[in-house]
Amino acid sequence: MALIKRITVTPNLAFMARRKLFLAFSAALMLASVALFLVQGLNFGVDFRGGILIEVKTDGPADLREMRGLLGGLGLGEVTLQEFGEPDDVLINVQRQEGDEAEQIKAIAVVKDALGERVVEYRRTEFVGPKVGGELKQAGAIATGLALLVIGVYIWFRFEWQFSIAALIALLHDVFATIGFYALTQIEFNLATLAAVLMIAGYSINDTVVIFDRVRENLRKFKKMALFELLDRSINQTLSRTILTSVTTLLALLALFLFGGPVVRGFTAGLIWGVCIGTYSSVALAVPLLARFNVRRQTVTGEAGGEESAPEEERAKAG
Repeated sequence: MALIKRITVTPNLAFMARRKLFLAFSAALMLASVALFLVQGLNFGVDFRGGILIEVKTDGPADLREMRGLLGGLGLGEVTLQEFGEPDDVLINVQRQEGDEAEQIKAIAVVKDALGERVVEYRRTEFVGPKVGGELKQAGAIATGLALLVIGVYIWFRFEWQFSIAALIALLHDVFATIGFYALTQIEFNLATLAAVLMIAGYSINDTVVIFDRVRENLRKFKKMALFELLDRSINQTLSRTILTSVTTLLALLALFLFGGPVVRGFTAGLIWGVCIGTYSSVALAVPLLARFNVRRQTVTGEAGGEESAPEEERAKAG
């Protein structure tokens, strides 16, 4: 309780004085993420690349080397195996076979015959064709783009164009950084992790809107306060809320990551990264971009009104 009381005291941190450092770091992170995506690429799951996915439970800890040698000699093309959480839980990826669905079913039967009594349970068997995988990639990209566009339009109507552009750049930063995270870690990228990317955008814009609301309120209230001082004041006034919200969200995600099992681990890992990077971008990227776009009081306040200026001692503290 004492810790929460200390956090909720309004700090007096000079974010705008370090805006160039924040912008440079964000630009470098986006460029690095794009480079990772282009050079290393994503580890697409069966949802996107097509193929056969079989999850099995073995009789005791699995001997992956033996199973690789066994399945690699079946003439089915590329076959990859990985431990999936427990030592006796194995995920088998088999290259899509030439031909129709009957050929894929035949390949699954060949794998099952080869594994024999080593496997005590087949937990799931999935097949996705390359056409469906390609359509899912396209649909996922369109969904992400439309989500960002609608968010930008919403911010434009609720605030002004400067706020909309700043929010969109911050969201693109978060999306690129998350894609870079998946490219770097090679965590499987499937429909669940795509949902994580969209959830990160929603979480980030929620934080950003809270800070933007305070910026707009202060623009109306303090008519003569310098813009950098006002933006610093707005960030500091909402910082305790931002930190406490992020920490409580991270605690829930960490529990899910540690105890939720391997099926949701890739999804929650992306969310943990996204909450951290989304919190950073809301504070250190979106608001400094408002100054970069020279947001004006006239566009927000219209006619003059409200408190003319902050008391001198308050202004000195805010600086």
